[in-house]
Amino acid sequence: MQPFTSHTGRAVGLLRANVDTDQIIPKQFLKRIERTGFGSALFYDWRYGPDGSPDPAFELNRPAAAGATILLAGPNFGCGSSREHAPWALADYGFRAIIAPSFADIFFGNCCQNGLLPVVLPEAQVTVLARRAEADGEYRITVDLTARRVTDGEGFEAAFPFDDYRRDMLLQGLDEIGKTLLEAARIAAFERRRAALALGDRA
Repeated sequence: MQPFTSHTGRAVGLLRANVDTDQIIPKQFLKRIERTGFGSALFYDWRYGPDGSPDPAFELNRPAAAGATILLAGPNFGCGSSREHAPWALADYGFRAIIAPSFADIFFGNCCQNGLLPVVLPEAQVTVLARRAEADGEYRITVDLTARRVTDGEGFEAAFPFDDYRRDMLLQGLDEIGKTLLEAARIAAFERRRAALALGDRA
């Protein structure tokens, strides 16, 4: 997993409330289990019309959103089912961070397990960032996990809460499996001792 320390990128606003995981990645795309290849299906029902052509009115299809790596979202983003495909699709599309007033708990955890940083800021601050992004196609935001701060180089600066455990995992680029593998030598030693004790008991 790619570590997340600090990222500067263009932002796009999608300030809709209660965006659920079926809207992020519709159910017909859940047949694959690989983590890649889902970017083209992100927000599929909103991005494309009935004929399959891009809807120019959708936020991510506007020219100013091209190349955006930071998503500015509305409250309760990622609600609905627990499908891990949702952060897979967002990351595969190119997003590195999502800034929203609140997230569904399971979605928040799934993002952290896949190197996608979910940042909680007050709704008024998210709105300010979205307005600036819409007004300036070159507008960039910096999300610094090390300092737990969001800045834009134009006077905006805000701290965001983030628990130490998940912060350390993201800084190192580790999911739960990766963190466990750091202890592989100790686990192997424990298993050898346990096997030796079992042999002794049978003797």
